[in-house]
Amino acid sequence: MSTNGETVAPLFEGAPAAGPFSRLRRWLPRWLVPAIGAVIFIAAMRIVIGELRDFHYHQVAAYLDALAASRVAFAVLLTAGSYAALAAYDVLATRYGGKPVPLQRAAFASFVSSAVSNTVGMSGLAGGSLRYKLYTSWGLRAADVARVIVFAMVTFWLGFLALAGGVLTVEPLVLPRWLGPLLLVVPASYLALTIVRRNRDVTIGRWSFQLPHLGIATGQLTASVLDWLCAAGVFYALLPEGRASLPAVLAAFLAAQLLGVISNLPGGIGVFEAAIFSLLGRTIPASALAGALVAYRAVYYLLPLIVAGVLLGASEIVRRRTELARIGRGVAQTVSLFAPAVFCAAIFVDGVILLFSGATPAERDRVHLLRSSVPLPLVETAHLAGSIAGAGLLLLARGVQRRLNGAYVLAASLLAAGIAASLLKGLDYEEATLLALTLAGLVACRREFYRKTALIDEPFTGEWIVAIGLAVASTVWLGLFAYRRVSYAPELWWHFSFGGDAPRFLRASLAVALVALAFSMRKLLHPAAPEPQIASDGELDAAAVIARDVEAPTGYLVLLRDKSLLWNDARSAFLMYGVQRRSWIAMGDPIGPAAEARELAWRFFEEADRHNGWPVFYQVRAEHLPLYVELGLRLLKMGEEARVETAAFTLSGNSRKGLRHTVKKFENEGGTFELVPAEGVTALLPELRNVSDEWLTEKNTREKRFSVGFFDPSYLARLPIAVVRREGRIVAFANVWGGSAGGELTVDLMRHAAAAPPGVMDFLFVRLIEHARETGYRWFNLGIAPLSGVEARAQGPLWGRAAALGVEHGGHFYNFQGLRQYKEKFGPTWQPVFLASPGGIRLPLILTDLAALVSGGVRGILSK
Repeated sequence: MSTNGETVAPLFEGAPAAGPFSRLRRWLPRWLVPAIGAVIFIAAMRIVIGELRDFHYHQVAAYLDALAASRVAFAVLLTAGSYAALAAYDVLATRYGGKPVPLQRAAFASFVSSAVSNTVGMSGLAGGSLRYKLYTSWGLRAADVARVIVFAMVTFWLGFLALAGGVLTVEPLVLPRWLGPLLLVVPASYLALTIVRRNRDVTIGRWSFQLPHLGIATGQLTASVLDWLCAAGVFYALLPEGRASLPAVLAAFLAAQLLGVISNLPGGIGVFEAAIFSLLGRTIPASALAGALVAYRAVYYLLPLIVAGVLLGASEIVRRRTELARIGRGVAQTVSLFAPAVFCAAIFVDGVILLFSGATPAERDRVHLLRSSVPLPLVETAHLAGSIAGAGLLLLARGVQRRLNGAYVLAASLLAAGIAASLLKGLDYEEATLLALTLAGLVACRREFYRKTALIDEPFTGEWIVAIGLAVASTVWLGLFAYRRVSYAPELWWHFSFGGDAPRFLRASLAVALVALAFSMRKLLHPAAPEPQIASDGELDAAAVIARDVEAPTGYLVLLRDKSLLWNDARSAFLMYGVQRRSWIAMGDPIGPAAEARELAWRFFEEADRHNGWPVFYQVRAEHLPLYVELGLRLLKMGEEARVETAAFTLSGNSRKGLRHTVKKFENEGGTFELVPAEGVTALLPELRNVSDEWLTEKNTREKRFSVGFFDPSYLARLPIAVVRREGRIVAFANVWGGSAGGELTVDLMRHAAAAPPGVMDFLFVRLIEHARETGYRWFNLGIAPLSGVEARAQGPLWGRAAALGVEHGGHFYNFQGLRQYKEKFGPTWQPVFLASPGGIRLPLILTDLAALVSGGVRGILSK
């Protein structure tokens, strides 16, 4: 059972969902959803406070102490059963989609992502993107993942409706009894449809899909009902015996979980508790309910999260011992995808635990043991340090999620400090054990936190601010509740004793507030992110040097002077980009040493986020796809680029008969080829301008920008140009990009005169390929064939087809038909190129912005 909707409706585009209303969120202001969540939380807490006003904190502690070990063990067993049922969701979903995943993989992905989303659940923290990243890394396409997600959503609600219908038929609570049978109609109808419409498509609006066969549908219903029964059974096992019937508890549990999902709060926290108090408060004492709720949160939410972190740490250790093995490599990919999100959630929860521990009284028996061995000043210092460490962990969780090395070091240090503080302030060995488990897993995965960016530069979203604020506010409320019978007096601030829990809470609260205030002031006083600026002449010169020293010389596009640059710290690598409305579009992969690509991509991602923009990477190659998946972006195949291996290219053989004839004929008619060095281009510019203008007129088109070159004298004068002459007159030309030795040679701006003979571009390409071979280049790049290799199946991704058409200037600027066939005559190797971007409703807006950027404005999209 996923109480946050992650299993219900995660977005397969790569952004995690946080409830059934995630689509609505895209249309709302960014601050509105967190604000609504905060209001709901406050309202729920008012209900909880009202229910708990007449009893003492120690009553909850006494209930927890009195819980029988056998009941706790049974609750743990039921928790395992619930997560096993969640794994069945994934197994059945992949089989339904025709892309079965091994059981161990499905179970691992389901358990870790569910443990994260159940505990934290907010956008940016939830486990929805974890499933997407993992399944795509195992070879599933976005359309496959979409089917898995829709299937899981249906499974989730099938079990809920079936169990709720059965329970409400027996125990309707305050609802009409006819509601139970009405709910049962939905799962019954679903099963009937799988029989009646077997192997036939079902159409609902614009959506068409095939129902699973009866066996899978029965498995769906069984798995989901077991999931819900086990989850509710955990709570029932922790309640006092004989106080409420199982049907009544089931009905209340299902209603409370539904309200928790709707609230969009992490784990439905506060809302779930308020609903339970309202529905069961008349039959079960408030102190027992509160104790059972605390135990339920620990067993069903906290324990799986800890186990997930330990599993990741263990997987990392296994990987290091078997790095050369295939299984080890698969584990390495899994750890790399999951580690930041899991430890982000674990560290956030550990911070909350330290804060809550500092706000509640210590165990008297343990404090008595401390009196004889630990001096009072050390106890006081440890209590204060523990609360400060808790506040620090809340703030560092964001940096851990972003893979910051500094956040990792500080988090590990604060966890170690928290362990010592937990033991010194009250012998809280349980708390210290939890922190130690997180620390052990974090240290084992230390290689996953490689980024050197300062934490202060990281943007904090509204969800993060609300989550941290609610954690601190809950801590203060918990302390005020625990010590509500202690009369406030100014002297409390200066009261120090082994039994002085209330004064320690006051001092710790002040320290936490000061930490939060200092961090907030530091963020507010941090210089605002500068607006993008077009690259200066000095930057262009430095970028051209870097572009020349890499294998694929696409970096020369920076010389068009229409892009901004993002540099690494050493200025040995850069990323070029343009901004159109909210779309921040990087042209290609980062340029420079491969080791710098990750950090540059992350910086660009964060820079776009800091400006409330959408990060987009256009025309990226397959070798960098894991990086963009790591960023949570959706991948769309744009087409394929043709790369000719120069050593294997020849004009011999029947397949090259046409090229041989064209070359020989052109040479017999007086055609010549020349590669003019950059210093000789300026003198040719007037003649080249005439050829370019003739080509634009003949094609009835206008210059494009950003991803392709345009006729700019300063750009052309910086690079060699290949020219084809006939009777002394230039009839065709192309400017040439050359990468590092042994790398790739390619062309950008290609034009021919109106009177150029047929086959002139064939002649130009043949001579360039031969020149590339003679000068030591391994590859000659003929450029991209848009839409090449993109599947047009009916069940394929709709946005994938729309993207390939929309990005290439609306599809009517060039005649794509036959382009692949034309390039095939040179015998190329085809390699895919992709667009990496946010998905969902943003995608058509991004494609429009990209088309405008390439076409020189929105007006350019509508005209050639």
